[in-house]
Amino acid sequence: MEPQPTAVQAPIHLRIADDLRMQIERGDLAPGDSLPTLADICDLYACSMNSARSAVALLKAQGLITAGRGKAPVVRIPPGKVVRSSERHQAEKDLARRPEKERGAIGEAETNLNMSIVDQVFKSTYDRIPATEDLAEVFGISLGDELLRRRYVSNDSRTGHLLSFSTSYMPLALVESNSDLLDEKNEPWPGGTQHQLSTVGVEVMCMVDQVTGRMPTTVEAQQWGLPDGVPLLLCRRISLDADNRTVEISDAEYPADRTELRFVTPLKPWRKKTSSRS
Repeated sequence: MEPQPTAVQAPIHLRIADDLRMQIERGDLAPGDSLPTLADICDLYACSMNSARSAVALLKAQGLITAGRGKAPVVRIPPGKVVRSSERHQAEKDLARRPEKERGAIGEAETNLNMSIVDQVFKSTYDRIPATEDLAEVFGISLGDELLRRRYVSNDSRTGHLLSFSTSYMPLALVESNSDLLDEKNEPWPGGTQHQLSTVGVEVMCMVDQVTGRMPTTVEAQQWGLPDGVPLLLCRRISLDADNRTVEISDAEYPADRTELRFVTPLKPWRKKTSSRS
């Protein structure tokens, strides 16, 4: 669709913001280019300084520019995109049966973030918590039954910004027979959760991905390095075994401006029609 102005007669600051937005969308203003100064905007559009400031603030709220105290506004340079595809579930399951050396060479850092784990500051934290009503219902267990909660945090070693954040839950009774699964010092685990579950005789047969969204808090926006107006995607992954039993729940957050959710659904072919005599 061609860049279009907002319909109806708009106030001057919205008309200015629309004009600059369409210049950005057409590529007349490229990522990294500086916007006209506030004084230039006032001259170009015969407007007040307040209107110029409001126009720039609107562009910032739309995530089109970056600006800070003492810094001239520039067209925002898009961040690197992370692709979250349903195809990865089978790839992770296949990897879980490979030798440890091969499992250890490929993880979320390489498959989702397209970067080595050595370029990240990775931290995992394990604890035990009673199942809340929400988690107990999904797991099909009693309220208060003990869960192993695992938190995974990765930060960019250069900027300090979050790269990934997720929380995993598993019934403690399911995994406690392997004490290695209860120790955060064993992370990152070669082969990930599917290999961990395989050590206690659990094979994941189905994955359910649930996605919702919300606006970030000011703290979350700071941690992720988000511009104004960019929401967070909240992704819950539910893993089920051959008995349709929920064996793990993983809740992860992803910034919407750098995440592509790709769901691939194989379809079974129709049965061939059999000829019938009239």
